[in-house]
Amino acid sequence: MAKLTVPRGTRDVLPDEWRVRHRVLDAARRRFEAAGYGRIMTPTFEHTEVFARGAGETSDIVTKEMYTFQDRSERSLTLRPEGTAAVARAYVEQGLHREPQPVKLWYFAPMFRYEKPQEGRYREHWQIGAEAFGSDHPAVDAELIVLLAGLYTELGVPGVTLRLNSIGDASSRAAYREQLVTFLRAHETQLDEDSRARVDTNPLRVFDSKVPATIALMRDAPKVTDSLDPASAAHFATLQELLTAAGVTFALDPSLVRGLDYYSRTVFEFSCSGLGAQDAVGGGGRYDGLVESLGGPATPAVGFGCGIERVLLAMAAGGDPAPVASADVYVCVAEESERAGAFKLVQALRAQDLRVEQDLAGRSLKGQLKQASRLGAAIAVVARAEGWQAQEMRGRVEHPLSRDGSAAVQVAALVRTAAATSGT
Repeated sequence: MAKLTVPRGTRDVLPDEWRVRHRVLDAARRRFEAAGYGRIMTPTFEHTEVFARGAGETSDIVTKEMYTFQDRSERSLTLRPEGTAAVARAYVEQGLHREPQPVKLWYFAPMFRYEKPQEGRYREHWQIGAEAFGSDHPAVDAELIVLLAGLYTELGVPGVTLRLNSIGDASSRAAYREQLVTFLRAHETQLDEDSRARVDTNPLRVFDSKVPATIALMRDAPKVTDSLDPASAAHFATLQELLTAAGVTFALDPSLVRGLDYYSRTVFEFSCSGLGAQDAVGGGGRYDGLVESLGGPATPAVGFGCGIERVLLAMAAGGDPAPVASADVYVCVAEESERAGAFKLVQALRAQDLRVEQDLAGRSLKGQLKQASRLGAAIAVVARAEGWQAQEMRGRVEHPLSRDGSAAVQVAALVRTAAATSGT
């Protein structure tokens, strides 16, 4: 029988990596919730038209990358390739447009795209994202950008840079599109095959080409910022002012367009210098027409997506992330006669919301203490007939423990002291 393996472009996440992922997720949750963003969960699959309408019929996601299938009732369903359209659908369907605006939401969910697997990019990958609906004020754009920049700083992602652009509203973008198509038609023989195919369907995406000759040509293309309507220009100027006031450094990049059709006005992308050519670690922008395209009222909105695998890769580029302890306390048993009492102590400590491990493999006391060290426990409790002790793993300081219910309280206090001393 052939060996069973995961499908190409997917992977198993084992506990050591999950603990680092949890560090990323916990940092994101704290930052989002401190700014008033509530967690939302949407289904793993949606009706295909949610993404076809949202991302755009000519986008690469819709034409090349979606996992689409028919269910037994012959309805077309698609595994979620990106988070924004699904959250916008929920905003409309669940009546969130009737709540006080803006409605601010965040998510952590798997995404599915059929694309060439490569380092940090998988066909099933996880994203953190945040979306804000109901306000067209540039302060909302700035808030989201600052939140994401702060997350990268907290996680120690090295060499992060922010590129920023505005692609204007629908009318100014239509006028720009005509200028760009004229330019591309005049230089069509210099374009790569994929870019020539995009001239009529999605000409702004030619800026995303990775072909050197096309990249060089597009440096001379008309700039979208030269065609901005007055309102979009004012919006963009205020956004830059707010980011500067918040101490966020950015570079203006008139070639930045992002890959989905729903964007308008603000677009932005963060990259990490340690990741080589594929250096993006997150990005997003404003999408003021998306909610309406999904059957809702005209609603301004802005958001971003950030791939977890890309962030972990970027963190590793700055040096391997510090290991994350999987236990606060390890309870050792020197003699089997102490097993029942030690077992009871484990339950009491877990009831105090501590992460507690115990010997379940019949190791020697020396082996148990080594296991406590491997798990990163701050405190090891040694249960002996002649008396119990709590041992600080870092300083090897021993503390006698009582044999009654106060032992758990004593150990919990030692864990808190150890955490305060280590700064965690």
